[in-house]
Amino acid sequence: MSHTRTSRVGIGVWALIVALIALLVLSFLPTPYVIQRPGPVYDTLGTAAGADGEQIPLIAIDGAETYETTGSLNLTTVQVVGNRERTPSWFELALAWMDSSRAVVPVESVFPEGVTTEERDEYNAVLMVDSQQEATAAALHELGFDTGASVEVVAAVDDSPADGLLEEGDRITAIDGAPVTSAGALRATIQDAAGEPVALSVLRAGEELSVTLTPELSTSNGTETWLIGITLTTEYDFPIDVSIQLDNVGGPSAGMMFALGIIDELTPRELTGGNDIAGTGTIDADGVVGPIGGIRQKLYGARDAGADFFLAPSDNCGEVVGHIPSGLQVISTATLEESLAALEVIAQGGDVDALPACAAS
Repeated sequence: MSHTRTSRVGIGVWALIVALIALLVLSFLPTPYVIQRPGPVYDTLGTAAGADGEQIPLIAIDGAETYETTGSLNLTTVQVVGNRERTPSWFELALAWMDSSRAVVPVESVFPEGVTTEERDEYNAVLMVDSQQEATAAALHELGFDTGASVEVVAAVDDSPADGLLEEGDRITAIDGAPVTSAGALRATIQDAAGEPVALSVLRAGEELSVTLTPELSTSNGTETWLIGITLTTEYDFPIDVSIQLDNVGGPSAGMMFALGIIDELTPRELTGGNDIAGTGTIDADGVVGPIGGIRQKLYGARDAGADFFLAPSDNCGEVVGHIPSGLQVISTATLEESLAALEVIAQGGDVDALPACAAS
């Protein structure tokens, strides 16, 4: 072997050693990212392990007749790898970048500055409880039940139209003479007024009041919204007892699938027709389906769980196009009624291709 060839081999060996050392160093350096990956999938018509490990129904209903059903209505979740205390290594990020079922996102987008992991988990748990209430209200409203909604003021924003006129605990019973049955309906009426004064009927400490407010236009992320400057909470008096139990899952994104599961258990017809269907999306008491995070990871989670169809919020369609895993058909939905219509087509073996789908803009 010549001296030149020997030198080249030596240089190659040293280059390999340096590369391995650099890779080892990168493996321990902190990163400003976390990884989102598909999380567990739960059938709202089935059971899940409770706090003591015992299998319990995700949805339990008392006070009304329920019906056996087949197929599955699966809610999907996202797991986050890493947190502010321990972010993934650069090596882990490189592997995630090459995996289409995973996403690398800035740590601030999941764990905001100044918010601990425990505080984030507590907040998501509250969102989950609220979403279950809204899902129950949406389902029962769809079935014709009176949900006994009571919309109350939590706070009035300083220097807003409501400042000094509305107080914490005020119950808003009507707007422009129309009964207020949900916070969503109240907001919709304010938007429709387009800046014109709105008259609110308010119940305060047993006394009926009339308050007139002129909404102000607010712009956020390019979206204009008419606001009167209040935060709201909705209390319900449900005619039947609906209990939703799912440990270690937070956030509001399971709302639509819970609503569909409640309707399926309360109606004699099978919504799924025996099919395995997954989906995601927030929902309010009026049945409006809203966008969620981690849609791509949820698509892969649904596919891996054996689902054939996926109900996706129409507002998430921009993230869905081009990222649908093979073997899964995605149907776009904006309301609970649209979701039910899609399930009817699927259950009857109809033309699923004719249903709304996410298309490139």
